[in-house]
Amino acid sequence: MKKLSRSFSLSLVAAGLLASGTVSAESLAIINATLHTSSEQGVLEGASIVMNDGKITAINPSDVKADKVIDAKGQIVTPGFIASVNQLGLVEVGAVAGSRDAGEEKAGIDFDASLAFNPRSTLIPYARKGGITRDLITPYGGDSIFAGLASVVDLSGSFESVNKKQAALVVHLGERSKGSRAFTLQTLIKKLDEHQTKASKEAKKDDAKPSAEDTIMAKVLKGDMPVLISVSRAADIVELIKVKQQFGINIVLNGVQDAVVVKDRIAKAGIPVIISAMDNLPGSFDSLNASLNNAGILEKAGVKVLLTVGGDASHNVYQLRYDAGNAVSYGMSQQGALKAMTSNVADVFGINAGSLEVGKAADVVMWSNDPFELSSHVNKMFINGVEVSTESRQDKLRERYTTESNMPRAYTK
Repeated sequence: MKKLSRSFSLSLVAAGLLASGTVSAESLAIINATLHTSSEQGVLEGASIVMNDGKITAINPSDVKADKVIDAKGQIVTPGFIASVNQLGLVEVGAVAGSRDAGEEKAGIDFDASLAFNPRSTLIPYARKGGITRDLITPYGGDSIFAGLASVVDLSGSFESVNKKQAALVVHLGERSKGSRAFTLQTLIKKLDEHQTKASKEAKKDDAKPSAEDTIMAKVLKGDMPVLISVSRAADIVELIKVKQQFGINIVLNGVQDAVVVKDRIAKAGIPVIISAMDNLPGSFDSLNASLNNAGILEKAGVKVLLTVGGDASHNVYQLRYDAGNAVSYGMSQQGALKAMTSNVADVFGINAGSLEVGKAADVVMWSNDPFELSSHVNKMFINGVEVSTESRQDKLRERYTTESNMPRAYTK
């Protein structure tokens, strides 16, 4: 067979690229859906949503026009869920050191773990099966209380999946195996004070070139970058509220098993909290108030709640929707639980997604039934308006080991 000429080969490549561009630009509409918008519109029955060029372009238009129309036949459609505080794409196998990239002993304020994000991690398709379309990935740092910078990624599998770097500065406070928690809090206060003083002095010098740390801390002090602080004990939370008031920074609290003790103070200070709905037993003297009721109690107190998966979240982020369902069964409102893993996360970390509204990223999920139910599953998923697969490594292994064949078990023809 003769080889294709170079010019003809190039023309085929160009045609392929053109075709792929056409597919990604295809407008799409879902009609006859039950839209859980996670916005002020609430739930819309028998509604339609139109997507084009990666964005939502219309909700319930009088005349639906799109290249492709999908009839949902009443099925539930939600925004894609946004996970948070995990190392998805930064770890493959926890027990294999070479596959862990979220920590470094020398890590500090400017540590950017997103440089190691792997959009082709086998954990990502599994996360998509749980309705997750975006994620706030966080480093766990090293010796310093400053673990580094959180980033926002989408789960499309694209090598351009990192959507937002420097989404938050990650800080670890609270109990220590060695030393005093007072020293760690003092370290945070001194660092803020140092950079606040430095910024006022450098404002008079036009020729001063800021370091990476200077740039990050300037954003923090201006309120442009939230500080994501892991802490549990109520007394520590009270001290952090004072820090927020002193420096005018945006604080987001993570863990906070004791938050219910000072819930009114947190609500008054306007501090969002990230919690696991499944924290029901004290893991230390800092978390004596851990309870399955906490998400509902905090919501009712007026605290903005974000839900995360506790423990090994990187491998288990799929279960976020089940945790949300449990939060509902223990007192959280259904729409509050939905917002806790969609629009609330988007609001806190400046993500243009998390709700079904015109102009938002077209991260849309069609469900077989109530997404909080164990038996439901994703029927269709779109990230930036492009349909993505939810087939995971687990599905492929199941097929491999259950396929009938004359070959030895575990092999297929």
